[in-house]
Amino acid sequence: MLDVMQLIELETQRQRRGLELIPSENYVSRDVLKAIGSVFTNKYAEGYPGKRYYGGQEYTDQVELLAIERAKELFKADHANVQPHSGASANNALYAAWLDPGDTVLAMDLSHGGHLTHGAPVTLSASLYRFIRYKIKDISTGEIDYDELRQMALKYRPKIIMAGFSSFPRQLNYGKFAEIGKEVGALLVADMSHIAGLIAGGVAENPFDYGFHVITTTTHKTLRGPRGGMILSKGNVSTPLNQVEKTIENIPTLIDRAVFPGTQGGPHMHTIAAKAVCFGEALQPEFKVYAQQVVKNAAALAEALKKRGFQLVTGGTSNHMMLINIYGSFGIDGHEAETAFDAIGLTMNKNVIADDPLPAFRPSGIRLGTPAVTTKGLKEKDMDKIAAWMRQAVDHRDDKAKLDEIHQEVEAFSLQFPLPSDQ
Repeated sequence: MLDVMQLIELETQRQRRGLELIPSENYVSRDVLKAIGSVFTNKYAEGYPGKRYYGGQEYTDQVELLAIERAKELFKADHANVQPHSGASANNALYAAWLDPGDTVLAMDLSHGGHLTHGAPVTLSASLYRFIRYKIKDISTGEIDYDELRQMALKYRPKIIMAGFSSFPRQLNYGKFAEIGKEVGALLVADMSHIAGLIAGGVAENPFDYGFHVITTTTHKTLRGPRGGMILSKGNVSTPLNQVEKTIENIPTLIDRAVFPGTQGGPHMHTIAAKAVCFGEALQPEFKVYAQQVVKNAAALAEALKKRGFQLVTGGTSNHMMLINIYGSFGIDGHEAETAFDAIGLTMNKNVIADDPLPAFRPSGIRLGTPAVTTKGLKEKDMDKIAAWMRQAVDHRDDKAKLDEIHQEVEAFSLQFPLPSDQ
């Protein structure tokens, strides 16, 4: 059996030699990698800056405050909790902060683009709270039926309206969500996990500009940070920590209490240090150029795929990701397609599509995106190569020799673009 260091080296080589097209993955900088591998991993820091349960916190407090201030500046928030271990942790803490068991949440249906933590029946949150799901009105354009969403909100009076997605290649109309939320008195929450980097880079709209109260997010994906979560909010940040009244003004305090001690113990200080690095990088002018290129590359890849017979759900993309109806395109399921793409060094993931006739483990869709390849330095002209290789992989999926030949081409191409951590 291989040891850990050998496996790390093999994974490094895999990332160098292939192209990462899963839209929820990215490559971090050398500085982010150094921070997450730093001695901050040795330190327990239960509590919050200035209010810890252990001694020796002078530097943990400073690094967490630095992450908080940078996050607030980046997303125009009044408050930031940078302790959630993941996006799922952030969402679960937010639910615990605002909801009582049995309360209603209105969120996007999983098969229409929503996330597991937006009410999928297999999750703990779905057993605690009542989730009502809105869907795409027109799969050819990705349009959401906001009239139906409003009628659902009026009928069920949700405590939270969640705007966010995991596999939706268009932008949401935050103004419509805000109108409906205000009409029914719901807490307006945006899960921006996929598009946080696009918002930070100015190529996607900020939900706070439309009156949203809370944003939950991961810190990897388009933001290019460590794997982790965060909750941003508007509201009074000076409420005493023992405040229990559930009001909009007290949301920051309620969130802090729900994260710790409500749903988590000690924060991962090495990850928080890496978040601080990531947020600092995202505040630089170069990050805006990166975000712009992610969207340009996605649009170019979408067009190149359509030219080669790939049917795109919603007809294209307005963000960083695409969803292919691979079954409708070529009569193969997502698992078979994912395996063929893996064989040539292109990594992407099988995914359900709206009203999918196939089962979840062999769905009709393939999800892919451009954040990681853009980080490597690929531009619009390179997207045509990727689309061509994808079509070849589909056509020759049963020919191992041909797949190996294509893999060599992909590898030679990818090695021209070093990982950020190699530079």
